[in-house]
Amino acid sequence: MLGLIALLLELYLFVLIAYSLLSWYIAYARVSYDSPVHKVQKVLTSLCDPVLNPIRRIIPPARVGGVGLDLSVLVVFLVIQIIVIPLLR
Repeated sequence: MLGLIALLLELYLFVLIAYSLLSWYIAYARVSYDSPVHKVQKVLTSLCDPVLNPIRRIIPPARVGGVGLDLSVLVVFLVIQIIVIPLLR
């Protein structure tokens, strides 16, 4: 049972990574709104935002130059790693 929980959390880590990379791609590649990439982004957003939004309320985006850097993904990533490592032992 613990192995299954660890597996699901690790799969969620891959979803977070895909969410982050795709958001960067959309921001810099100027993808059109009718592109399939936006549909994938909507699915990833619906999976990630319920977990990320409470953390975003606590930790605002860090200002780096003229851009806000969202640290909530990093926080969730680290928390999941802290949970998964003991589960796998």
